[in-house]
Amino acid sequence: MTATYTFDVFASLDGFGSVGPGGDWGGYWGKQGPELLEHRLALYGDEQRMVFGATTYRVFAQMLAESTEGSEVRDPWVTRMRELPATIVSGSLRGPLDWPDATVAAGDAVDLVARLKEESAVPLRSHGSLSLNRALLAAGLVDRVQVTVFPVITGKTGAEPVFGGAEDFDLELLETRTLDGRIQELIYRPTLHG
Repeated sequence: MTATYTFDVFASLDGFGSVGPGGDWGGYWGKQGPELLEHRLALYGDEQRMVFGATTYRVFAQMLAESTEGSEVRDPWVTRMRELPATIVSGSLRGPLDWPDATVAAGDAVDLVARLKEESAVPLRSHGSLSLNRALLAAGLVDRVQVTVFPVITGKTGAEPVFGGAEDFDLELLETRTLDGRIQELIYRPTLHG
């Protein structure tokens, strides 16, 4: 039995994963509420293994190192995510890492994740890691795409188009929910188009 792999990502309505220079939105684009934060904590409550690319790992590690207790960077769900076992796919990083239970895996990301899916006794989840997950989508290794859409358009300041450069996919909607009356969570099963 293969483990389920979920690509979990935050996005603005126009499909950007973050804000570039000149943007002053703040974390969650300033739209988080208690329902979102509680739901995120519940998502990370179950046993699972995180999978990150090197860039996303570096961003998380730096944000956590620079943050203080009680800041939104250290929301309870982020703390829980950091406590989960993680595989960091990288040819450049070397351990030990500033992550309690992280393993660096060098080599082809598609081969590594295919092997992880076969060997893991728990589901796999990746938060962010856009280029890694676009490659895994193209290889048919992503079982679920979970997009949390924040009610903002970041046409001038948006950075990192979530699906920029990805292949074409048909999406089967599996679940949807509204959080805090304004944030949409959409979970899809992707199928390569064509």
